[in-house]
Amino acid sequence: MAPYRDKKLKIFSGNANPELAQEIVQHLGMSLGQIEVGRFSNGEIKVIIQENVRGSDAFVIQPTSTPVNDNLMELLIIIDALRRASAERITAVVPFYGYARQDRKTRGREPITAKLVANLLVTSGVDRVVTMDLHAGQIQGFFDIPVDHLTAVGILADYMAKKNLKDVVVVSPDSGGIARARDMAKKLGAPVAFIDKRRPEPNVSEVMNVVGKVSGMNAILVDDIIDTGGSVVEAARALRERGATSVFVCATHPVFSGRAAERLKEGCFDEIVVTNTIPLEPEIKSMVKVLSVANLLAEAIVRIHEERSVSELF
Repeated sequence: MAPYRDKKLKIFSGNANPELAQEIVQHLGMSLGQIEVGRFSNGEIKVIIQENVRGSDAFVIQPTSTPVNDNLMELLIIIDALRRASAERITAVVPFYGYARQDRKTRGREPITAKLVANLLVTSGVDRVVTMDLHAGQIQGFFDIPVDHLTAVGILADYMAKKNLKDVVVVSPDSGGIARARDMAKKLGAPVAFIDKRRPEPNVSEVMNVVGKVSGMNAILVDDIIDTGGSVVEAARALRERGATSVFVCATHPVFSGRAAERLKEGCFDEIVVTNTIPLEPEIKSMVKVLSVANLLAEAIVRIHEERSVSELF
């Protein structure tokens, strides 16, 4: 992409994923906006915008990944600082939307944190949100402002297509992810299967059955998140037991919490492919293939700034 010269466009980053933010502005031939995001001695977040933003179209790159509370508060405070500095429009670019897994009440006295975070963002003064592969698509409806919901499925599918695998089946690790698996399968010209399972408690899953033909096939497990790794390890094991020739795992968000590193070492995968929506520790990074979403986000930012269609990207 040629260097972008519109001085009204300004891109800022918090501390959540500065490497991704830097890669985005490099694609645009720009520099990141000057901002200080630090801490007071008592741990409170300190934000100072160090350049004029009056009348600007400001974008803030900040996934709300671990430490999720710190990164969320940084985002809210940066938005407030930009609003009070008279930015004309503020867009939060949140590649990974934290607190998304509680998107409805499934039992009594349970919060809906995905809606709460949406309310906090709107109250902070943001005008628009850009995010990627939400855990549940209906979270877009929790906002009363425009939400551009991007997907990394095309990036993951392009990478897998280059392997020229034969007899491919795309597998969803649960029934809720079938639409995502179907999207990748369409791009690869492959059939779809899914794993029927129950989850007795958070981060604990039990594989029940594999629905679809996987015997003698190269299976591509596709999901939005890999968290503790338990689900994908069990899913890969179930696919191997049912005769899958190989098992590849593709996921947008590499959360990798708890015993994820240990589990992934034990898993029977041919390859784990993720994106850089979330920064990775060196130990984990050496175990996976990381694809960049920077170009996609850069193109989305330019299209939003120029009031052009974002959906044309897909």
